Amino acid sequence: MKKVLTVIVSYNFMQWIDRCISSLRNSVYSTDVLVIDNCSTDDTIRTLQTEYPEVRLIINKQNLGFGRANNIGIELALKENYDAIFLLNQDAWVDPSTIGKLVETSDKYPSYGILSPIHLTGDHNKPEQGFAAYTGVTDLNKRSKEDIVTAPFINAAVWYIPTKIIKKVGMFSPLFYHYGEDKDFANRITYFGYRIGYVPTAFACHDREYREVKRKDFIRAERVYHLSEYANINYSFTKAFAFSILAGLKKAIISLFRRKLKDFIVYLEISFSLIRRTLEVRNTRKESYRNNN
Repeated sequence: MKKVLTVIVSYNFMQWIDRCISSLRNSVYSTDVLVIDNCSTDDTIRTLQTEYPEVRLIINKQNLGFGRANNIGIELALKENYDAIFLLNQDAWVDPSTIGKLVETSDKYPSYGILSPIHLTGDHNKPEQGFAAYTGVTDLNKRSKEDIVTAPFINAAVWYIPTKIIKKVGMFSPLFYHYGEDKDFANRITYFGYRIGYVPTAFACHDREYREVKRKDFIRAERVYHLSEYANINYSFTKAFAFSILAGLKKAIISLFRRKLKDFIVYLEISFSLIRRTLEVRNTRKESYRNNN
């Protein structure tokens, strides 16, 4: 059997802790579980220590964000010679057969660097909106009959990654604090010649129902998008500069002509903040390129 480490980054985990951890307890395929806590202020720590003693727990002294916290678990998995890492959001849980199906499919199709089950809503009755947007899966009765389906991207709520892929591609980039880490990692997966896919017979719930996008969410998404474009090693640096900084300036000019002063200021700030981070971005890109040599 492949040795699999499930890594969960927690922050005020109590709303989902029973569904998430219990689903791993009930998994047909055995997995070790590591929770990395980002300074929860609820009863997460005590509950894990008293009710889930089999869970390994690392308690951070500061909130490291999603990527950097996951990197702690990834480093441990590499050090302890795990065959694969199963990244699971704290607000997600899996069907009993899911991990086993991912392991089996990964062994059969080694060209896939990231494998995921179908992400369902918290009530388990339909595809989660984000997953549907990236994969086109909107009707479970019409899902593919193939073993595996390639997708351009699947968010990192439920990812299975062989550690041999991590050794090649690297871990989550420190450029990203929270959001965007998974897109950047997926870009590197593509650059190194691997694919991203989902297994149509495997399922997980991601308790992230549709929510109205507020302006602050829109601005954050734009910041993350432009940064991920700047860091995208599938582009030359010139192309990355155009798709991130120049694209932001173009959006700023369009906003100004449309008399949307607030948007003009936002896109101007995004572009100049990226310019200030150019050295950091270039160094990160160079490190990724070195991994391919």
